[in-house]
Amino acid sequence: MKNTILALAILGTSSVSAVGQDAHSGHDMSGMGANLPEICSAGEDMSGDMSMGINHEMDQAHMDLMEGIEETNKQMMDAMMVEDIDVAFVCGMIPHHQAAINMARAELEHGDNDWAKAMAQKIIDAQEAEIAEMMTWLEGEGANE
Repeated sequence: MKNTILALAILGTSSVSAVGQDAHSGHDMSGMGANLPEICSAGEDMSGDMSMGINHEMDQAHMDLMEGIEETNKQMMDAMMVEDIDVAFVCGMIPHHQAAINMARAELEHGDNDWAKAMAQKIIDAQEAEIAEMMTWLEGEGANE
């Protein structure tokens, strides 16, 4: 159960209900990665060594996507260990959102598809606004926790 909760936090599916239904799409997210469409699989479990199991040459675009996550993972894990759970949640979400921004920037730089690029820009805009909101909370109410 702890691993599922951590995976939910890492993957940004904070709106998953107790029965595993994503509140936004109605998709069953209880198994997480197992429920992604097959097209989303590199063919191997990528949870360990990020360089193993890739079925194509690692190009700059893919390295940029991975770096977007790797540079924030340690920050996120450290932040979630803060004693106050509310502060830990918010502190962990900031690098989580930054990882999404980093990945979206990689899409804008390397992607070809107009829909995917527009989604990347929407993600950047939304996540930057949410980071600003969380930073304001941490400086105000969060500092008083």
